[in-house]
Amino acid sequence: MKYAIIKHGGKQYRVSEGQYLNLDRFEAEPKSSVEITDVLVVNDGEVKVGVPFVKGAKVVLEVVNLGKEKKVVIYKKRRRKDSKLKRGFRRQYTRVKVVSIAG
Repeated sequence: MKYAIIKHGGKQYRVSEGQYLNLDRFEAEPKSSVEITDVLVVNDGEVKVGVPFVKGAKVVLEVVNLGKEKKVVIYKKRRRKDSKLKRGFRRQYTRVKVVSIAG
C-alpha cells in the first residue's frame, strides 16, 4: 500500500491515494489542484525518509470544498468561586482528496 506523511499547517498527516482529508482552511477554489512538497516519508514498497523532506517527492491534492466542523464548547468552572466561562468555536477546514503520490 502506497502512502506518504506530509506536513501542512504545522501538523503531520498520513495520506494514501483516494483518501479524503480535512486540512486547516486555506484559500483555494473547489476542483482546483494543490501540490504539497513538504513530504516527510514516502512508502511505495520501500520506505524513503527525508532529512527533513524527501527530495523530488510531492503529493497532489484536489480541493473538494470549504466548510466548518461541529461546534466545540469550552466550559470552565471554578468551584465555590461563582466563576464560570462558556465559549465555543467552529474550526474551519478545506476538504481535499489525495489524487497522487510521487516520490
